[in-house]
Amino acid sequence: MSGPLTGIRVLDVSRILAAPFATQMLGDLGADVIKVERPGVGDDSRQYGPPFLTDHTGSPSDESGFYLSCNRNKRSVTVDHSTAEGAEIIRDLARESDVFIENFRSGVLKKYGLDYVGLREVNPRIVYCSITGFGQDGPYAQRPGYDGVFQAMSGMMSVSGIPDGEPGAGPMKVGVSMVDILTGLYASNAIVAALHHRDVGGGQGQYIDMSLLDCGVASLSHYLQNYLISGAAAPRRGNGGFGGIPSQTFRCSDGDDIFVVASTPKQFLALAHALGRPELVDDERFATVSARIANRDFVLCTLGAIFATRPAATWVEELEAVEVPVSPVNSMDGVFANPQVIHRQLRTTIDHPGAGPIDIVRNPIKFSDTPIDAYRVPPTLGQHTRDVLVDVTRRTHADVDSLLEQGVI
Repeated sequence: MSGPLTGIRVLDVSRILAAPFATQMLGDLGADVIKVERPGVGDDSRQYGPPFLTDHTGSPSDESGFYLSCNRNKRSVTVDHSTAEGAEIIRDLARESDVFIENFRSGVLKKYGLDYVGLREVNPRIVYCSITGFGQDGPYAQRPGYDGVFQAMSGMMSVSGIPDGEPGAGPMKVGVSMVDILTGLYASNAIVAALHHRDVGGGQGQYIDMSLLDCGVASLSHYLQNYLISGAAAPRRGNGGFGGIPSQTFRCSDGDDIFVVASTPKQFLALAHALGRPELVDDERFATVSARIANRDFVLCTLGAIFATRPAATWVEELEAVEVPVSPVNSMDGVFANPQVIHRQLRTTIDHPGAGPIDIVRNPIKFSDTPIDAYRVPPTLGQHTRDVLVDVTRRTHADVDSLLEQGVI
């Protein structure tokens, strides 16, 4: 692998999603990511199926789609860190690494000498990142946590969902594990910043304390800032936006939905003509952004009735022709049939040793000089244990055989 992080080694003892997503990002950027898993069990996410990847014979493997989504560009070693020998192996790997990332509950790794204080003794340059639900301190520090909990606690659910007074009203979880993904992005960004600080600021590593709750709260961005300056919480808008109007989904005659944004005067003028209702531009309830916001319900009801008269594809074609921002609300099939998605090659193919060619979603970053143009398939459990222990920790093959016999690896 090559890339802007070529030469950086990451020791990843995490599992599930947020931290593995962060290390996948670092691996995509060229870092050598060594994924440490439990012997015989591995990352819990390997079993988060169905669906599971099928092998050459069509039989399901033990690798879930969930696992495949966040573990490419890594090497897998299996080590039992709860044994003295296993903890020593991890210390030896940390000695040769730039980054250590874990997501155990606060204090767990200290018992094995694998906390920041312990690893800093063997490698003062190491950047050590802990990702936990609530952070390393505070009244909730020892609580377990999951993405849905953080969507609820951070306020994300309170601003998502159907508005009060409408059928099905109430808070709603974002479908994807959004807080996990956002935390992974925050963490990878923090790690790269800490590496830069180390390399220009005297050579010392540092400790990074990442909390899913913190990242969930921070991700509310302007919603929280608006609350802090006004004291008023944003109401749920369902599939509508909070800017100008319309910025909304509309149901069309064929039952399909489209999302339309026409918040500027130029866009609304073009929309009115495309809808065959140019007189709306002169109606005082529609004439300005402020007027449309003040008359939100009436405006949206009027537009909704018009959109309901024709199929979604017809409206998309006509609105695109006059440069009104619009999109069908795509299913997964629609996503990958989109000509722009095809052109940007977001779907790419890699060869899996047990399943043959499989499709993945490429990293969306495009570099001019260090392109991300190759992907190492997510590793099978313990696939690289012997290679890593021999090459990185300089153990002999006889040493590795002995560790296997003892059940340490």
